[in-house]
Amino acid sequence: MTAFARVAWSLTACAVVTLASRAGAQTADTVATCTPACPAPHQALSDAWWTGPLLAPSAGTLTPGHFLIEPYFYDVRAGQSNSYGTLTYVLYGLVDGFTIGASPTAGFNTAGGAPSSSGVGLGDVSAIAQLRLLRHRPGSWLPATAFNVTETFPTGRYDRLGARTSDGFGSGVYSTTLSLYTQSYFWLPNGRILRMRVNVSQGFSSTASVHGVSVYGTDAAFHGTATPGATSVADVSWEYSLTRGWVLALEFNNRYQAATRVRGAERVADPLIEPSHHDAPAADAFAIAPAVEYSWTPNIGVLLALRVIPQGHNTTRSITPAIAINIVR
Repeated sequence: MTAFARVAWSLTACAVVTLASRAGAQTADTVATCTPACPAPHQALSDAWWTGPLLAPSAGTLTPGHFLIEPYFYDVRAGQSNSYGTLTYVLYGLVDGFTIGASPTAGFNTAGGAPSSSGVGLGDVSAIAQLRLLRHRPGSWLPATAFNVTETFPTGRYDRLGARTSDGFGSGVYSTTLSLYTQSYFWLPNGRILRMRVNVSQGFSSTASVHGVSVYGTDAAFHGTATPGATSVADVSWEYSLTRGWVLALEFNNRYQAATRVRGAERVADPLIEPSHHDAPAADAFAIAPAVEYSWTPNIGVLLALRVIPQGHNTTRSITPAIAINIVR
């Protein structure tokens, strides 16, 4: 075969492979022949459907007039206890680049050797506002970026628990969390999309008035206050678009909470009152959360995930299976 014939054959093979790849019918031997000259075509963003990973929120905002509903159902398994819970994001695109919403919570606790919850209890409710700072633009190295403010209200029960500490689903404090969210897209050598999120948050809490048995470890004779320490959270996640509807996700999350200050007094015998301290030390929790996402359409999908927290600094080891349904309308 002459040199010209070899070149002509190579160009013909590349053309055939390119057409075949667009039709989704490449063969292994043809790819091997043409890979150096014919890089895989980039997957279109519209051809990748996502629900998002377990922990890292999106840096995007909703189109004005559209809403998102995403309920999460999970079971925190730590030792002989189980904390069954649900959290639901309800978000609405108010104007271009600005989304508002809320996230109510509820749960039911069981504990080995102690009474379970008397019933499903409501937890604290959060109000959410998110402002877009940067929009994703094709070809730009700058990630989509958003600023989020979340205010949590003390709607859940947290003190006067009596013999059922498992009825404590709230914190008793107002909490303000300021977050910066980023999201980037990368195309791998095979043409598939890898989506990456990097989020950081800082939270601050008010002081709660505490009476009796509470989520802060106080007993029936205690009367005083509790001030949770500030929280810092960093999260990074990757989502690989395996096909249009299937996505594999992996996430790393680290949460640090400063020491919680609990101060008050206990009536040990009338009229004897003694000072009481039930401070909780600072805690550091590192979590790994692999997940699988599947979307039936660009607007409806399901997430199956598992959060694993190894034994950490003042942190109980736990495993949390979770499922979420993502609906955008």
